[in-house]
Amino acid sequence: MAVQNNKKKINRKDSILSALAIMLEGKPGQRITTAKLAAEVGVSEAALYRHFPSKARMFEGLIDFIETAIFSHINTIKEQQKDTFVRIEHIIHFLLGFAEQNPGITRILSGDALLGENERLQLRIEHVFSKIETQLKQTLRERPTSDGQKFDMDEAILANLLLAYVEGRMNQFVRSQFKQKPTQNFKSQWPFFHKQLTQS
Repeated sequence: MAVQNNKKKINRKDSILSALAIMLEGKPGQRITTAKLAAEVGVSEAALYRHFPSKARMFEGLIDFIETAIFSHINTIKEQQKDTFVRIEHIIHFLLGFAEQNPGITRILSGDALLGENERLQLRIEHVFSKIETQLKQTLRERPTSDGQKFDMDEAILANLLLAYVEGRMNQFVRSQFKQKPTQNFKSQWPFFHKQLTQS
């Protein structure tokens, strides 16, 4: 009986986080209240707080999902692809596609959904992007084992430039109210990045 109750709690938590993610897909800039979220889930606000002590904890639940989804996939790419440039291309394309498929989540990544929320949420997102930048930097630094060559430019600077592109596409997506797709023109833009990287 205790196991059944625990499953119900987990499922209810998941349904709350799922409802929050869906509500975030609404118009960018709109703030989600616990009253609206409770109505969406079909429970009372008191019931929400039985599963999450605060709205910040709900957002943290979504950030946990973001971290797991992003870094598990990046690890898979690094395991499956050995060429440095193919790895970078796949990682960037994945990040753009992830944003495109999860507009509500992208509002969290861009910080739009966190305006007026607990400051530690912004710090969590900063940490996510810092970890992505580290992954890009490490991938670039492994180039000598891929093709025997090394970049003339500091890999940290190149990683930061690539991350700025990803963040910029995400912000454009949110700012355009999800009309300007992050993956739009990537196939045309990647050859430019590839050329610049090989010359760096």
